[in-house]
Amino acid sequence: MKIYTKTGDKGYTSLIGGTRVAKHHVRIEAYGSVDELNAHIGLIAVQNIDAEQQAILKEVQNCLFVVGSLLAADPAKSKMKLPDILQSDIELLERGMDNMNEALPALKHFILPGGNQTASFCHIARCVCRRAERQVVHLAEQEIVDELLLIYLNRLSDYLFVLSRKVVYDAKNEENIWNPRA
Repeated sequence: MKIYTKTGDKGYTSLIGGTRVAKHHVRIEAYGSVDELNAHIGLIAVQNIDAEQQAILKEVQNCLFVVGSLLAADPAKSKMKLPDILQSDIELLERGMDNMNEALPALKHFILPGGNQTASFCHIARCVCRRAERQVVHLAEQEIVDELLLIYLNRLSDYLFVLSRKVVYDAKNEENIWNPRA
């Protein structure tokens, strides 16, 4: 199988189902950001984090691949049976956050990105996740999008924030607390 097809050389690509769209189409932007997010999650997963979080991140990567494939399909034309995001995928993130929060001190300040390198990777991924969420919301204003995709991305950005706090805590580093000017 060749990786290059030359069919996108003029700035258009095909969705699952055959519809051709410009590479700047909101659907392409949305699944492109999800793909970018998945790459950042891969970077976090190979850092020195606990095994439970590594396992969750592996599930997250699988779910993000599902999200990307759902966004890459033309819902009006695709006949391909694609996997779905499930409520249980969202619940996995919620349980992960609850478990991490049990060990963390109460959040009393806004946290700036930083603390250590892995936490910084988490914050970058959180920002990319928020962008992907905004783009999927934009797409949902124009076309039908499964609401669970939006919920999943929203919950994932929260999970990445909590994970950033947990890796700082586990490394015994100081959180990068925002100190507003008076």
